[in-house]
Amino acid sequence: MLRLLNVYNSCSLSITFTKRSLIISRLNELLKNDCEQLIVKDFNLHHFHWKRWRCFTHHTTTNTLLNIITNARLKLLLKLNIITREAHNQFTMIDLVFSSEKIQFMICKCKIQINLHQKLNHLSIITKLYLQTIFVQLLTWWLWKKMNTEALSAYLRIHLSLKRSLNDKTIMNDRVCKIIRVLQKIIEKSIYLTKSSNQARDFWNQSCFEVVMKSRWLWIIWKMQDTLKAWNEYLKHNDHKNKIIRQMKCTHFRSQMHELSEALKSIWRFAKWARIESQLSKKLSQFSSLKRSDIDHMTTTFKKKIEILQEKFFFSSFQANVNDIAESFISLTVSFNSCIIEDEVKQTIRWVKADKASDTSDISNRVLQANLTELISVLTSLFNACITHKYHSKQFKKTQTIVLHKSKKSDYIDSKTYRLIALLDIMSKALKSIMIKRLSDIIEIHYMLSNAQMRARCKRFMILTLNLLID
Repeated sequence: MLRLLNVYNSCSLSITFTKRSLIISRLNELLKNDCEQLIVKDFNLHHFHWKRWRCFTHHTTTNTLLNIITNARLKLLLKLNIITREAHNQFTMIDLVFSSEKIQFMICKCKIQINLHQKLNHLSIITKLYLQTIFVQLLTWWLWKKMNTEALSAYLRIHLSLKRSLNDKTIMNDRVCKIIRVLQKIIEKSIYLTKSSNQARDFWNQSCFEVVMKSRWLWIIWKMQDTLKAWNEYLKHNDHKNKIIRQMKCTHFRSQMHELSEALKSIWRFAKWARIESQLSKKLSQFSSLKRSDIDHMTTTFKKKIEILQEKFFFSSFQANVNDIAESFISLTVSFNSCIIEDEVKQTIRWVKADKASDTSDISNRVLQANLTELISVLTSLFNACITHKYHSKQFKKTQTIVLHKSKKSDYIDSKTYRLIALLDIMSKALKSIMIKRLSDIIEIHYMLSNAQMRARCKRFMILTLNLLID
């Protein structure tokens, strides 16, 4: 993690002024954190350390600054004797750039940039670094219920005209990928994104809602009238809105403090946090430590945790032994119509929940349900091609596997306290549901399962199971 400190230190009263400034004191506290540091800006201090030539002045405060820089193991990035300020026929170097040791190897450029000069007596310094950034995904989601179904249908009619026959595996894979791309494009164009509302916060109440709505209404009035009176009214109420929200935040904070003060354990935990971690930056969420069994040691490294979860969930498959089951092998020839009709696809897609979680393609079943008229022929021909060629598309096999912890467990150190869920493609779910229903009907009609088999069977309730046990 890189911490960038933009510093401005006001001019000292005199060269021999020894009292430490507030900026220098604050800088000493910030540099104690264990992270990479980059300090830039105007220190307003002269010293022989960075201005070798014509250094007629020497501020005593620079000794304190140099001690802080040395203790933090920072180094000056700018070359010595570079002029950073021109004023009153005097050339000085008071704008400095310091960095920690690792940052020095990431520096691409650190020098004076003349074309950035903005009519000031300070010359601009440009500093470029090679950094490996981490993309932080915002908590946003699609407003599926407010999608424009007419725009979706019109876009599908234009861009989903697929006339090529599906007689090859490559063509089938391309067809699935094209359908997914078209659906993703229409989702981006016709469905809005939203983020978490202020109303989801703990301090938010009816008074906050009222002042915010009034502020929005005054903004609309000013846009329509475009007068100074309307603008002043908006500004006045906007200040009142900010005041109300601050009061609600303060009241909520005080109520939380009151609750903490009543519980002895909580107040000491809060005091420890305030003393040690309150000034630190927020830590990234981490997976808890794991172990294979009670005998094994705790693992804290990310690689070891992956190995433990991989052994737990993705173990090698083995053949089940069914020799102890009577009549386990049945030789029976069954004839059925393998062709999937449009009514089957319609019924299956409507049966699946509208907002069921999808895979990485992020296509909701609500989109398929809203555009069944345009998609039904395309999906039916695709599903029939999968059955005819006995091929499951590569895109259908892709899953997004998520590790969830089981609820109401004392701790989550043991790998047994976790479980997996696999999110499939929404079209793959429809094809899977059709085949499961067909196989279930064939098995039940031809009595291919024992009467003692209860799990994963239709109309097999707990009462029936208890009656069989009693009889």
